[in-house]
Amino acid sequence: MEIGISTFVENTPDPATGKLLSPEKRMMNLMEEVELADQLGLDVFAIGEHHRSDFVVSSPAVVLAAAAVRTKQIRLSSGVTVLSSDDPVRVFQDFAQVDLLSHGRAEIMAGRGSFIESFPLFGNDMRDYNALFAEKLELLIALNKSEKINWKGKLRPSIDNRGVYPRPFQKELPIWVAVGGTPESVVRAANYGLPMALAIIGGGPERFVAFTDLYKETYEKAGHDATHLQLAINSHGYIADDSQRAADEFYGPYAHVMSKIGRERGWPAMNREQYEMMRGPGGSLLVGSPNEVTDKILWEYELFGNTRFLLHISVGTMPHAQVMHSIELLGNVVAPAVRKATGVLV
Repeated sequence: MEIGISTFVENTPDPATGKLLSPEKRMMNLMEEVELADQLGLDVFAIGEHHRSDFVVSSPAVVLAAAAVRTKQIRLSSGVTVLSSDDPVRVFQDFAQVDLLSHGRAEIMAGRGSFIESFPLFGNDMRDYNALFAEKLELLIALNKSEKINWKGKLRPSIDNRGVYPRPFQKELPIWVAVGGTPESVVRAANYGLPMALAIIGGGPERFVAFTDLYKETYEKAGHDATHLQLAINSHGYIADDSQRAADEFYGPYAHVMSKIGRERGWPAMNREQYEMMRGPGGSLLVGSPNEVTDKILWEYELFGNTRFLLHISVGTMPHAQVMHSIELLGNVVAPAVRKATGVLV
């Protein structure tokens, strides 16, 4: 199983002091996080796209290009690219350039996005939310397979026998479809034979088994080789030397962000009791000691048979030294234990 990290490069106030990092400082911290993950032999680093004041990255490809020249082996992915509100031609070109800079380590994780700010920002109609993604994913796949493209769409202008450059270092860019539990998205990924990344950010992981089973069944029914199937599980988490320290350090920033999003969406505020239930043995949070996080990754592996796991560090801005130590524990302790248990030799 591949082990990696995802991040939205959040920039939220310290819950204790109210202080906020400068965007420049947050970006420099991010570069150190990517470099450390690479040095530790982690497999993937994924960076999300947002268009809000509490997240720093609006263009993952730009940031991944910077990371490409500061790393040697780690795969560099978006996590996600909000394809519905972007242009597939530009997305392909940007990631082809990341691929050239990284000597073939770029990936695109395409999704519809859980936030909607980019839709009005780029002049898209929310009523086309589903249709935009379906049409643009179709175009992105076509761009990946052919240097010259003939394509007709309804929501995006057609392309008449045009070449799209540059081409990537890899023969084709890996394109993953990110889903949050919508059956239509699961089926779409499977029918195309694309890898799927499933984000589990709440509730019990067991309730998502139906989605991964649907993906596997549809993938095979569509005639794709089951030996090529790739499935990622993305979970919020944090690792410290012991369980109580991890719980205490992660709670404040996590509760701040989840409560803020809850106010926007009509959810109740996060409290410590709910948090402790979520980080318990059957919950969605992977927050604890290295042994606890290892056990939970392996439990999810038993549930889903996933080929990749991404730990989302962090949800709210935490002290940089704590994040770096968490990455060290993931790379030095958790990842080797998971690989050993799943029979992966490195």
